[in-house]
Amino acid sequence: MIDLEVLEKEVKNNNLKNSYILCGLDEMLIKESIDMIIDKAIDLNFKDLNLVKFDGNNMIFEDFMNACETLPFMSEKKVVVVCRATYLKDKADSQGTKLFSQIEEYIKNTPSHCILIQYVLLNDKRDTLVKNKKIMKFDKSAVLVKADKLRGEKLNRKIMDIFNKHNKNIGKIELKYFADLVPNNFNIIEREIEKLVSYTNGREITRHDIDLLLPNKSENDAFDLVEYISIKKPEKAIDLMNELLHKGENMMLILSLIENQFKKLFMVKVYLQEKKSKEEMIGLLKVPPFICEKLILQSKKFTIQQIQKCMKLCVNAEKSLKSSSIDKKIEMELMIINTVRD
Repeated sequence: MIDLEVLEKEVKNNNLKNSYILCGLDEMLIKESIDMIIDKAIDLNFKDLNLVKFDGNNMIFEDFMNACETLPFMSEKKVVVVCRATYLKDKADSQGTKLFSQIEEYIKNTPSHCILIQYVLLNDKRDTLVKNKKIMKFDKSAVLVKADKLRGEKLNRKIMDIFNKHNKNIGKIELKYFADLVPNNFNIIEREIEKLVSYTNGREITRHDIDLLLPNKSENDAFDLVEYISIKKPEKAIDLMNELLHKGENMMLILSLIENQFKKLFMVKVYLQEKKSKEEMIGLLKVPPFICEKLILQSKKFTIQQIQKCMKLCVNAEKSLKSSSIDKKIEMELMIINTVRD
């Protein structure tokens, strides 16, 4: 098992393997690494003839096998990429389970002319490659790549590269401030940089610009908490709450953030029923377009009755936390558990 940094070194040294499985949270980082392998393995002039991509959600094994078996054209190698290979996840439907068994057997004898690349996205930041028993079965037949989030200077350098790509300078202090505030996801980072570049056209980026355009980090924590509730994983919501408490966040603040998130979701549900456009909702909610998109997607995981119930639970929990001497942490845990009960 290797990480993205080791993969980059091996590819630069022309040390290409026949089979890779990349696993992580950031799809943009994963795709950049795959593009790096493709550019190294295939002549640009014959790329379209020697590159085949499949959607892992609806792939037919026979088509996949034929793509791998077909010889490359005017090239030593061809590349077959399976995007979002959901059959590699621990929980898969019957079709995914069958496809996994077929590929598990086939990958042991991947043709030497073919570089097979599969990637799968993790569910959340607590999920890891080594916990996935299916993927670990490929440890001997493929190179397993942990596509971990970039941190520290690596993250800063990558963000600086994106600013440079947009021909925009940013000071070192402002760069670090931006990196500390923005969610560690390069799809999001790219969009936030584009907004900053457009907003500050012709002048330097300031901290005030970053504060004005970036979503508050606390809002992201609230979104994650409610997201776990929406997929009925209260244990993960409780883990995140404990993580925030460990970082020094106030219990009442956490509850307030959850309650405000449900209020926003309620408003979104109402606006959707009224057939309001996304642009109208952005103005009414006073949030950036990206946040509005996230709210719309999250709201679809609840009925309006479920949101109302969760809002009532938040109000009741607030009363209990303010007026009684009970264990506040237990009260919050019970509230979170009750939000997922029918």
